[in-house]
Amino acid sequence: MPPRKDTDASANVPSFYGAELRFKRELAGLTLEQLAEGSYRGVPFLSQIEHGERRMPLDLARHVDKVLGTDGFFERRCEDARKAKQSGHAEYFADVAEMEQHAESIEEWAPTLVPGLLQTSAYANAVVRTSLPWLRPETVKKQVSARLDRAKLWKREDPPAFWVILHEQLISKPLLPPDEMAEQLHHVASVVRSAQSVLQILPETTAAHPMMMGMIKVMTFPDAPPVVYTEGLHSGQLIDYPALVKDYRRSYDLLRATALSPEASLAMIDQAAKDYRNGKHRA
Repeated sequence: MPPRKDTDASANVPSFYGAELRFKRELAGLTLEQLAEGSYRGVPFLSQIEHGERRMPLDLARHVDKVLGTDGFFERRCEDARKAKQSGHAEYFADVAEMEQHAESIEEWAPTLVPGLLQTSAYANAVVRTSLPWLRPETVKKQVSARLDRAKLWKREDPPAFWVILHEQLISKPLLPPDEMAEQLHHVASVVRSAQSVLQILPETTAAHPMMMGMIKVMTFPDAPPVVYTEGLHSGQLIDYPALVKDYRRSYDLLRATALSPEASLAMIDQAAKDYRNGKHRA
């Protein structure tokens, strides 16, 4: 049996919260299965909370307080953990941003925007200002900073295995002026190469493919089941139901087979960056 991996409770508020949950559960002599019984949540969900990777929703906090006899502790601290995890992200994305930092592998399909983990400051700023034009400048700055801060995982000694599939329209229909677009594309290629990651481009000529319905992010972990994240304009959903996760991963595998090879895809990115820089790009 592998050695137990304890959460560093000093890392942040969610980690402290998760470590306290594990301590109280073990003090009561309960397994994760026993603690989850009677709630609407599964064991993987509870496990990720104990590892500081997901926030505890209010309904589960009340259930835990009742089962463990903790006199409302987890319900009272639930909001503190939520605010600490949000840190400039939309509430529906806060768990995802935290989980990315613990992921063993990340696979993304990006049909409309360069993924946040690959964005430059100029690109992130354009995305936030365009999609949320009513935000105050200080809020925009906070959101852009939070988005760029996610990329710190590339500096880890063991960064996650990363596979990203981009739609060609992200190259051909620029969100930024030519010089800034060249910088964004160069950044994508640099991250992919430095992190020994895989990038593929889905050609614009591909009319039908397995992922026509929107973006997805698949994350796997060394000590928890995989999850899938999907997102709309003002909402997102984390999916951990095993059968559904399996279906998403099968569809992603089919998309890989439809896209260009990694070598051809990187060459396309490099050429487009060069064209933007030299004023030769044509939409």
